[in-house]
Amino acid sequence: MAGVDTLEFTDGNFESEVVSADVPVLVDLWAEWCGPCKALTPIIDELATEFKGRVKVGKLDTDANREVSVKFAVSAIPTIMLFHKGELKEKFVGLRSKQELASMLEGVATPA
Repeated sequence: MAGVDTLEFTDGNFESEVVSADVPVLVDLWAEWCGPCKALTPIIDELATEFKGRVKVGKLDTDANREVSVKFAVSAIPTIMLFHKGELKEKFVGLRSKQELASMLEGVATPA
């Protein structure tokens, strides 16, 4: 359920791929059964392509990866988290527009 440029984050790779990343990272926490999560997928995939090389964009399946969900107190999905320099900078629940997410990413994206 991810586009070609959208990464897959897991409990096992979260530290190395997200927290230790040298670029900002947008994480979409989702589940297969979640309707709003499915509606957000094309937006996440488009952002992954548009910001490739400047921001890591990926998805984490909360059903298969509970450790991250518990660690960051995720109580509803979709939840979007933005990490920069190893720190959680933004966290919000629910659908967001592509424009809103792109604007947020422009503010932290590594220069091309």
